[in-house]
Amino acid sequence: MTQRGLETGILTDLHGKLTYTEYLQLEPLLAAQRPLSTPEHHDELLFIIQHQTSELWMKLIIHELSAAIDGIRNDDLGPVSKILARVKHIQSQLFSQWSVLETLTPTEYVQFRHVLGPASGFQSWQYRMIEFLLGNKDEAALRVHKHDGARYERLERALRAPSIYDEFLAFMSRRGLPIPAGALDRDRTQPHHTSDPEVVSALRTVYENPDDYWDVYEIAEKLVDMEEAFQLWRFRHLKTVERIIGFKRGTGGSSGVNFLRKALDNVFFPELLDVRTELREPEQTNDS
Repeated sequence: MTQRGLETGILTDLHGKLTYTEYLQLEPLLAAQRPLSTPEHHDELLFIIQHQTSELWMKLIIHELSAAIDGIRNDDLGPVSKILARVKHIQSQLFSQWSVLETLTPTEYVQFRHVLGPASGFQSWQYRMIEFLLGNKDEAALRVHKHDGARYERLERALRAPSIYDEFLAFMSRRGLPIPAGALDRDRTQPHHTSDPEVVSALRTVYENPDDYWDVYEIAEKLVDMEEAFQLWRFRHLKTVERIIGFKRGTGGSSGVNFLRKALDNVFFPELLDVRTELREPEQTNDS
């Protein structure tokens, strides 16, 4: 086998220069995994890294969704389509990595689960932020974050701010589509779980005339992509929990699997799903 030598252009003297380790802050990042089991259980590191990497991906989703919301609000939809496509790929990463955690068996997890105390994924403020940005508002869920003033205030602002779907409906209205006032001026702190027939009708116009409303049509489909990916993530989460702890209560006090199953009934963009039922095949003409 031929050994590959260093190319002459590769820098080897890095004294006083920015390095890969420094740029990525790898020292604090790689020191942030601190198992609490005694003696340390082999699989606790997996459990910690699984959740830390999820939080890093969620940080990026929040960054991207915030930019998408600004773009829609400012009628600058050019970058929004790419941003939402990126979010979908991030969601795919979050979905796929459940398979790594599923290598943790019930026998292994039960040996260190007690060190979590009341710590639970339900307490993830970033997950809650993503749900708020997508429109699944829940003021009661804020109580979990009351102990953390800065995080609580940030979530409360997101609770009261328009979601990406609110901004999308407002954009449709500016494009001349008949979005009812009730959908535009609704209480932003409440979830948009109930489908509005007038919004469905406006979306039907878009889906039956995509060439005339391509900007609306394209973003609508990107939103459906995100909705589907989020629901798939929720389902995979449920099945992973079921596989590892069965029907035990969650460490944060929830009913566990039964609690996660209820979330599958929540939708972010109900009219985008309902419009599919309303679409009809074009009438066929008989030329004979």
